[in-house]
Amino acid sequence: MPASFPLENAREALKARLPGRPEVFLVLGSGLGGLTRGLSGALAIPFDQVPGFPGAGVAGHEGRLLWGELEGRRVLVQSGRFHLYEGHTRELVTAPVRLSAGLGARAVILTNAAGGIATGLEPGAVLLIRDHLDLMGPRDSGRNGVEGTRWPYHPELLALARKAAREEGVPLEGGTYAAVLGPSYETPAEVRALRRMGADAVGMSTVPEVLAGAALGLPVLALSLITNRAAGAGGRGALSHEEVLETGRRAGHRLQGLIRRILRRLPADSS
Repeated sequence: MPASFPLENAREALKARLPGRPEVFLVLGSGLGGLTRGLSGALAIPFDQVPGFPGAGVAGHEGRLLWGELEGRRVLVQSGRFHLYEGHTRELVTAPVRLSAGLGARAVILTNAAGGIATGLEPGAVLLIRDHLDLMGPRDSGRNGVEGTRWPYHPELLALARKAAREEGVPLEGGTYAAVLGPSYETPAEVRALRRMGADAVGMSTVPEVLAGAALGLPVLALSLITNRAAGAGGRGALSHEEVLETGRRAGHRLQGLIRRILRRLPADSS
């Protein structure tokens, strides 16, 4: 059985290096690291300098934590993430969220690259996740604090995101994200099944982090950048990670602008 994640050691190591308490914890998915270029006073900490963290193992994931200010908010940014399909446990996958809570973060914003299933969710679209299908296997509950009965998608943040999208001029669809284990892309038959189950988009991350944040009582917001049509949903051939990264680079500015406006609209932290 894998060793437990050294949460306290990691928290103390980060606390010693960070110049203050983060207000918001922000997770950037595949191809979405461009947002970090706007950080002022940025401090970068590679994953392998955090006790218990491995290095990044997926192309398009920078593999570092960054501290800085974005739109007047103190943010801790996870640029790249850990995935279950890499062989990591849910304990490790959710460790950054739990660390951010221990460091004082008051809200969590998660992003990912996803395949569009619903009609109209073409590459470049943004999906506001308001529900999910967790098809990623056992949750190894009882040790990691990721279980809970609290509805994970915070209604005030959902409303704030919709308002920010209107102001930013970004069409924002609300829907259901299906989280699957991966790492292979879904077959057309699997996509048809997911559509019948109510999924609007599909990806290989995010839901464990959503559940962890909600279990800790943190307001959670999750957004998908649609980087491809899921297999069988768009009449196309084979999918590739390169396509995901390229769409993230081309259309990521839309999601980045939306996140910036959301940060501006978040209630001010009085501490």
